[in-house]
Amino acid sequence: MESAYLQKHLGKCLIQGLAEVARVRPVDPIEYLALWIYKYKENETMEQLRKKEMAQLEYERAVALAERELQERLRAEELLFQQQQLALQLELEMQERERQRIEELERAQERLDEEMRMKLKNIAKSEDALHSEEGAQEAGKTLAEISDRYGAPNLSRVEEVDEPMLSDVALNIDQDL
Repeated sequence: MESAYLQKHLGKCLIQGLAEVARVRPVDPIEYLALWIYKYKENETMEQLRKKEMAQLEYERAVALAERELQERLRAEELLFQQQQLALQLELEMQERERQRIEELERAQERLDEEMRMKLKNIAKSEDALHSEEGAQEAGKTLAEISDRYGAPNLSRVEEVDEPMLSDVALNIDQDL
């Protein structure tokens, strides 16, 4: 049991220390071995400390990398959100412009319609006035003067008289029967 303890805690250290004493062959091998064991213990402590620091550094690197990735994702999401907001704002502006353009077109159409109605009323009034003037002028004219056709009779005005009597022809027909 004691040999297992010595093997576990001093085996590697004593083997390497004795090998070093055999290789160097110092004048005082016991003092050399003692100093070598102190240096070995210091080196082992430093190596453990270095391993802990490396592990801590690796952990901090992993945390920093995860944090950087999170920051990049947040920036990407923020950029995407800003782009969506900008696109939405542009869409709303375009819809507002289109609405204003449609309203302006409707107002222009209403103005044109009103102008067209006014022109049609003016034309109708001028035609009515022209017809009434022509009618007044034509009332005193003969058929030949009114008509521009070739061969229209040039008759003076004929006034018809209401005759309640039967014509001579009608009377002759009754007598023959």
